[in-house]
Amino acid sequence: MHTQQQWQALKQELAIEGRAFINGQYQSANDGTTFATINPANDEVLAQIARCQGIDADRAVEVARARFDQGVWSQMAPSQRKVLMLRLADLVEEHIDTLALLETLDSGKPIRHSASTDIPGAAQALRWYAEAVDKTYGEVAPTERDVVATITHEAIGVVAAIVPWNFPLWLACWKLGPALAAGNSVILKPSENTPLSALYLGQLAHQAGIPAGVFQVLPGYGHEVGEALARHPDVDCITFTGSTRVARQLMVCAGESNLKRVWNEAGGKNANIVFADHPNLEGAAEEAAAGCFYNQGEVCVAATRLLVHESIHDRFVAMVEAAAQRFTPRDPLDPESAMGALIDQEHKAKVLDYVKQGVAAGANLRCGGDHPGPGAFVAPVILTGVDNAMAVAREEIFGPVLCVIPFSSEAEAVAIANDSPYGLGAALWTSDLNRAHRVARQLRAGSVWINNYNEGDMTVPFGGYKQSGNGRDKSLHAIEKFMEIKTTWLRLESY
Repeated sequence: MHTQQQWQALKQELAIEGRAFINGQYQSANDGTTFATINPANDEVLAQIARCQGIDADRAVEVARARFDQGVWSQMAPSQRKVLMLRLADLVEEHIDTLALLETLDSGKPIRHSASTDIPGAAQALRWYAEAVDKTYGEVAPTERDVVATITHEAIGVVAAIVPWNFPLWLACWKLGPALAAGNSVILKPSENTPLSALYLGQLAHQAGIPAGVFQVLPGYGHEVGEALARHPDVDCITFTGSTRVARQLMVCAGESNLKRVWNEAGGKNANIVFADHPNLEGAAEEAAAGCFYNQGEVCVAATRLLVHESIHDRFVAMVEAAAQRFTPRDPLDPESAMGALIDQEHKAKVLDYVKQGVAAGANLRCGGDHPGPGAFVAPVILTGVDNAMAVAREEIFGPVLCVIPFSSEAEAVAIANDSPYGLGAALWTSDLNRAHRVARQLRAGSVWINNYNEGDMTVPFGGYKQSGNGRDKSLHAIEKFMEIKTTWLRLESY
């Protein structure tokens, strides 16, 4: 890992690309307009970014559709698609310093997380799906003797991937990996807050040999280009990670256009349940703090509701408060930093307003809040005395705010955990194997962790119940979302 001074020196040498990547080359928006992308750690303007709109979306979709119909990627031998995707994964790893620096400058997250986790995770996702390309088989149905019926999978067509700002490249590759592996043309729309790593990926895809027009990047401001893609009749699928509000709107757009598939991974208000019988409460407290405060709390599956048995409540909260101290905000380019800046000043104000609402509703502020100095920094917040009916316990804050809720029985813990419009993740800590299985089966969440928080790898799907969405990232289940299933029924002639 580089020193802080070395990262600063690399920043001075950085050449930032802000144009859209369309049909294998960088291009300005059709009308030439731009918007600024800001470093949230110091409010510095990093670059001017192409402000793509509907006409740019039309151009990118036209190219993507033409390439798909020509079969330059969709009809390429799976073994060759695999080779090119592996090459792209290799290039991401070779450019890890540049990509990590772009990610940290754009999002405010600690450089040690970008360099050691996010960018390697993006490369791993591409490599995992590359290896799956030639291992996805069709089926032969068990029909009557004189019939051969096959069930095959075909690429769905043009996929628009709309991704958030909290893990810009990593989550993009969770979607690019299976969509490209299936043979689709993909248009990536990064968040206006964090377009830089996605735009850089465009040149790496071109360098890897992925045909022009198969992978394109359209930056835009607000919902201008995202909605244009969602309503476009030649886009066959939308894959999205972000807020539940936007997820709903994308489904409306699909319904009002061509009924394109929409796979949403949306919000969360995740319960982390600690029972009194867990033998390592200090370890659980460390993970409770990390589960909520990692990545500045800007994580859809963050452990923001901490349910603690009343018999250990005060002792456990004190442990979590001590563990939270290692997340004190620091310069994101400092390799020792475990917490950086929130995405922008507007979001910082929103997070702090939620804290005020919680206190006004009767919660107790144990620690944290506004962090002095420039930049969008907030110190880890712990609120005790929270009731699950409070707004801070029901609404996704998407910041470093931990709500502690006591419970007296297993049944009460399950009821509180499930009393949420969301169902993305949940965890429980116990030494009782029966309780572990019993509670896990009752929790209405797409992922349940036992005696850990948010562990996993590419082999398991990620997504949620209820208003946390309907899609699944990771695993072979993600590839299914980007393919059509075709039945071919052949009756054999008798001679």
